[in-house]
Amino acid sequence: MNGKHLTKLGFEKRAIALAQTAATARERAGLERDDILSELRGVQRNPHAYLGGGVYAELAEELTNQETAREALRGAELRATPLPYPVWGEDLIDQAARTQMDVAMRLPISRAGALMPDAHVGYGLPIGGVLATENAVIPYGVGVDIGCSMMLSVFPLPARDLPTEEARSLLMKHTRFGAGVAFDKRDRQDHDVLHERTWTDQALLRRLFDKAATQIGTSGSGNHFVEFGALSLPHADLGLDAGEYLAVLSHSGSRGFGAQVAGHYTQLAERHHPNLSPEAKKLAWLPLDHEDGQAYWQAMNLAGRYALANHDLIHARLARALNVKPLAQVSNSHNLAWKQQHEGQELIVHRKGATPAEPGRLGLIPGSMADPGYVVRGRGHAGALHSASHGAGRQLGRKAAERTLAKKDVQAYLRDHNITLIGGGIDEAPQAYKRIQDVIARQNDLVEIVASFQPRVVRMDTGHEDV
Repeated sequence: MNGKHLTKLGFEKRAIALAQTAATARERAGLERDDILSELRGVQRNPHAYLGGGVYAELAEELTNQETAREALRGAELRATPLPYPVWGEDLIDQAARTQMDVAMRLPISRAGALMPDAHVGYGLPIGGVLATENAVIPYGVGVDIGCSMMLSVFPLPARDLPTEEARSLLMKHTRFGAGVAFDKRDRQDHDVLHERTWTDQALLRRLFDKAATQIGTSGSGNHFVEFGALSLPHADLGLDAGEYLAVLSHSGSRGFGAQVAGHYTQLAERHHPNLSPEAKKLAWLPLDHEDGQAYWQAMNLAGRYALANHDLIHARLARALNVKPLAQVSNSHNLAWKQQHEGQELIVHRKGATPAEPGRLGLIPGSMADPGYVVRGRGHAGALHSASHGAGRQLGRKAAERTLAKKDVQAYLRDHNITLIGGGIDEAPQAYKRIQDVIARQNDLVEIVASFQPRVVRMDTGHEDV
């Protein structure tokens, strides 16, 4: 009897090997195949009857464990009312984002949450939502672009020393944008993340390795960018004297690799919770004490490291082209889940478009393609689960921006702010975003401003319409 016979019976994972071992023992005892299959069906129907001992005891125990795990994964009904949660910048957040957060706070696994002032509607958890769960991770609570992150490099040059055309040329030569893009083979760089043994631990990761290796050091589409600009440091900090410096700021994630990890585990979570309320479907979760939850956790963290590796290579290319070494670098992820202590309990804190802001931790909060971004230092606000906004946040969805914004008005805004734009679409226009100064002002108790960054030459994907 082989594995195909057992798979047809409905045995899964470790139970297949255990059933095969038991079947072999019964064959040696002289039983025919049909009799063995009949016995195996009996074990499936009532595994508890076989737990007392005998050739099928170990299989029965595994089937019992699998059923217990399935019951746990099916979860419970949503709470009748959401757990209370604090909101920063309530006047900047529309009701649709609040409604999404309310659903998240009704999950039986939810323990705490917070909404940042850049919050707007996303898939499952709103962008700008922070959600703490017990022993469970939600793939869509992390997001499709796992590990989406920021990096800033500060160079020992005045910003005015890099002419606009040279900055433009450097970005065109040393960055790549868009779905599926990659550098030519001769221009690709290596990185330690590609040599991690983690890639061999799961069939999914093994399958996605070539895609990740091909696209490393590149940026995606949408709101991802690499830009030269001026960093203004009012007081000595970051190991630097006060003053203005040339800097590079980038926003990128885990590319197609991370997106496929997100899609795979979201579908798996949804299959584990077939009876979850439709309004919470995209918030299906995986328990961390289950093998599927552990597998996602491993893949998620690898995608987070891979995303930061993309930044490493982008900044290294530009530094070499400038023939300088960075004086300082700051980076942070804002689409990830972390294990974090909260009120004496270890919880899983999902930050979907939110910046970690533990006491003293540095982070980056960008504006738009034309508006300033900020280097910030966390104040460690417990009510915000040690978080802050991850940017300005959209006030117009992509389709609404394309439908309502005039190209001439966007171009005038860029001229007024002395911005040279490469690529970028109407859907990423500054007017599609909330005013970053308003967002920052609503979270003074979450972060302190260390420095500001004013973009000058910005490269993005072409989007739907160049501006």
